[in-house]
Amino acid sequence: MTQDFVISSDQESERLDKVLSLWNPDMSRSFFQKLIKDGQILVNGISRKANYRVEEGDAISVTIPKAQEIEIMPENIPLDILYEDTDILIVNKPKGMVVHPAAGHFSGTLVNAVMYHCKDSLSGINGKIRPGIVHRIDMDTTGALIICKNDNAHIKIAEQIKAHSVTRRYLGIVKGIVAQDSGIINGPIGRHPIDRKKMSINERNGKRAVTHYRVLQRFSSHTYLEFELETGRTHQIRVHMASIGHPLLGDSVYGNGKNSWKLQGQTLHAAVIGFLHPSTGKYLEVAAPLPEYFQALLKKTL
Repeated sequence: MTQDFVISSDQESERLDKVLSLWNPDMSRSFFQKLIKDGQILVNGISRKANYRVEEGDAISVTIPKAQEIEIMPENIPLDILYEDTDILIVNKPKGMVVHPAAGHFSGTLVNAVMYHCKDSLSGINGKIRPGIVHRIDMDTTGALIICKNDNAHIKIAEQIKAHSVTRRYLGIVKGIVAQDSGIINGPIGRHPIDRKKMSINERNGKRAVTHYRVLQRFSSHTYLEFELETGRTHQIRVHMASIGHPLLGDSVYGNGKNSWKLQGQTLHAAVIGFLHPSTGKYLEVAAPLPEYFQALLKKTL
């Protein structure tokens, strides 16, 4: 598939790879750099390097190769199962595990594990790459995640997520002393205008995002908090807390990069999830215990 576009005056002097990643934010800058290297991107009919500075009126031709079909295989990876019946499976996702296959992560994901555990009993609404997946949490966030075993369960739970009626409570440790005992952060979240791999408070193009927080314990230089999501945007808690000067401990993306305890990513745990069961209609709430690293942190002098 080949697509064409012309460089406008406000894009002039930008790097070619940056312009391309802004043109199509669903694809990474590194993806476009590979296309450039492979000669799949032409500027005025000529192959250029990724650092070429574009000029107003440049005609860009982008050829995106046909996606290769990737077979996702079941893998015998142990699961920490919190709840299971014929409709749903709720697991306690460990730190470092990606939820579903994507570029660079085609094995060792939660999907590989649940495919082995559930065999053919998984909803197919999200396709072959994301069977059973109705919502996600970040790779380094731990905690409760729902897996749907059939399409009816998927539809019923997806409707609740869309209506923001699912109970989602998280536990996290943030940098600094949060002064108020409780509060609400209301700031729309959208793609970062410059770094397309990040999210940010985006008043112009963001979607409504509301996070409620409550202080559980204050330490010398950190605060232990409970969060309740009114909405569920990508990186919502991480973006909201960073926006008020209290990034999550260990968050290398939205924090300042300093990591005294050599943590693997943000200290955030999806502690409770509650919803109406897709078959019974009764409210079901499941709690995920704190991981050991998190418990150990709370015992230290933070």
